Amino acid sequence: MKTESFIKKQPYIIAGPCSAESESQLLQVANKIKDIADVFRAGCWKPRTSPNSFEGFGKRSLKWLQKVQNETGLKVITEVATAKHVELCLSAGIDMLWIGARTTVNPFYVQEIAEAIKGVNIPVFVKNPIHPEIGLWLGALERLDKSGVHKLCAIHRGFYNYKKTGYRNDPKWEVPIKLREYVSHIPIICDPSHIAGNASLIEDVSQIAMDINLDGLMIETHALPQTALSDSEQQVTPKELQKILSNLILR
Repeated sequence: MKTESFIKKQPYIIAGPCSAESESQLLQVANKIKDIADVFRAGCWKPRTSPNSFEGFGKRSLKWLQKVQNETGLKVITEVATAKHVELCLSAGIDMLWIGARTTVNPFYVQEIAEAIKGVNIPVFVKNPIHPEIGLWLGALERLDKSGVHKLCAIHRGFYNYKKTGYRNDPKWEVPIKLREYVSHIPIICDPSHIAGNASLIEDVSQIAMDINLDGLMIETHALPQTALSDSEQQVTPKELQKILSNLILR
């Protein structure tokens, strides 16, 4: 694959709320983390199991991310699951995109997204599929590369587990390690928020990610996690994010 390195430091930090809930919410968080994060994240479209759950504000919230760009200088990233999402994000000047676990699992979806991005070499992050099928993860990266997307990064966010454990998703650390054997030139960052499912476990998961030499972290950060419209249990405050990053031991 013809990848181009765009991650220049370790750990590379992506932080921000699970969902874009309002312009003021995004600006409040972004201004508090602009000196410690490299990229600001927020979900504009949220793929939820139930249609009765909050599914994001969609196109409307892209304007809020533009405000974050303009006021803080942070690069911004959001999740895309369809070609239409890609089109809207590119039109809005969103800096980076990520493909979620539920999309990575379907090669048809990934192909449509790859074709929508074709000709625009924007950084794209690919989360692992819900189940530990490394071929699907690798295949998604290859589809994007074949469409001319060469600024690629993988995100390890853990895997669904039928057995109840201390984590929301089973980290199966051996899977990102194995992926690196196939694509040693592509950076891999960890999403400890989705692995942990609980804010109190994020620091420990983040440290393990650093111990196995992953390239960065994507940590969900909210000004008032208890009021979040999605995934409130796994989001930390900007102050807690600062503490987590300060405590990391980089070997």
